[in-house]
Amino acid sequence: MGPILAVIVPAFNEAATLGSLVRRVLAQSCVQQVIIVDDGSIDGTFEVARTFLGDQRVSVHRHPVNRGKGAAIRTAIDVARASIAIIQDADLEYDPAEYPLMIAPILQGRADVVYGVRGFAGHTAYSYWFVVGNRLVTTATNVLFNCYIQDMETGFKAVRTDLLRRLGLRGDRFDIEPEMTARILRLGYRIHEVPITYYARTRAEGKKLTWLDGVRALGTLIALRASSRGRLFSNEDPYHRSRLRELAVASRLPDVPADRAA
Repeated sequence: MGPILAVIVPAFNEAATLGSLVRRVLAQSCVQQVIIVDDGSIDGTFEVARTFLGDQRVSVHRHPVNRGKGAAIRTAIDVARASIAIIQDADLEYDPAEYPLMIAPILQGRADVVYGVRGFAGHTAYSYWFVVGNRLVTTATNVLFNCYIQDMETGFKAVRTDLLRRLGLRGDRFDIEPEMTARILRLGYRIHEVPITYYARTRAEGKKLTWLDGVRALGTLIALRASSRGRLFSNEDPYHRSRLRELAVASRLPDVPADRAA
């Protein structure tokens, strides 16, 4: 597998883990780009990120003030040039060694969107209520959009870059997760899920997501379900009709090894 992956690393006050994370990312042969966006950190995250600029695959961007995970992801999308993009949190909860697992369905031509599902390959959690809250917003997604996914809030999402650019994302903070999911589903794409390992950190270790973000996620899902397609997407892009047709055909073909897929 050649280098085909743009790894988007939004980071806010992650100096303690960013270095270890980026070294693991760069060790993966499929990585073409690493786009680090320091979102107004005050703990030395930007300085840690800059130590990797000697690698031509790495670019570092900085928001002068904290704007949120969504804003950091949108900044990275603007400079992504690899054919597939994956969102990689800087906190070591998700393992870069699982990139081949995440992008295999895309390389096979069977999916344009892949979510890593926490809990099946291996999962540590620090809070019962965190798990229950995640199930709640995932269930709401399934009901509102008549789909069946198991982990809407996963931070491990791989998307064909051409599609990611066309989503029209606007969220600035953690609302980027439900917004991305809702827009993908409104366009008619299916989300392919694969089991991943997950190592949850605690509040003391820097966990930033709270129950309020769960409430905001529900509001985002409802608002995007209620919005007209014309309001969400300014014009009818023929790209989607063509891609959905290609995906429908590919899903009926025999398995193709990822390293032989177009």
